Amino acid sequence: MQLNFKEIISVSLILFSVIDILGAIPVIIDLRRKTGHIHAEQATLVSGGIMIVFLYVGKSILNLFGVDINSFAIAGAIIIFLIGLEMTLGRNIFKSEDMSASKAASIVPLAFPVIAGAGTMTTILSLKSQFEEVNILVGILLNLVFIYLVLRASKWIESKLGQVGVNVLRKVFGVILLAISIKILQTRLKF
Repeated sequence: MQLNFKEIISVSLILFSVIDILGAIPVIIDLRRKTGHIHAEQATLVSGGIMIVFLYVGKSILNLFGVDINSFAIAGAIIIFLIGLEMTLGRNIFKSEDMSASKAASIVPLAFPVIAGAGTMTTILSLKSQFEEVNILVGILLNLVFIYLVLRASKWIESKLGQVGVNVLRKVFGVILLAISIKILQTRLKF
């Protein structure tokens, strides 16, 4: 196991595009509005933990429960679809009253499935067949630093966008999330 700068950059960029934390800004702002606060540290640690555990034992965990990667990706796509519906239609599907009193909003749906969702985990399994584990681990850690910075800056980002900007961004990215979930379903169901 040797650190390879080229592999680290490749892994980091691939994960950055799959995680798409910048595209998740409307979801983050929406969750912060519902719960009053985003726990950036906890969300980053939980999503990082999920990704690292999945790097080492992901396939075994899925096999233990008799779940294949396609089924896992479809389940993630359904959750992303529901989040997209919430954002686009302005309706609450996920109950927020239980989340506002706890740090649960940092875990569901933020850490999982928005940050460390089925797409991220499936990508990590794919990367494992192409790159050294140590380089994947460094790529994950680099992405976690960026995720943390975006989560910490969510209130500042919202203030710069303003109410109208946030509402427009929320609707647009809600439709994009719906499209992403449909694409995942199409790919996984092969129709």
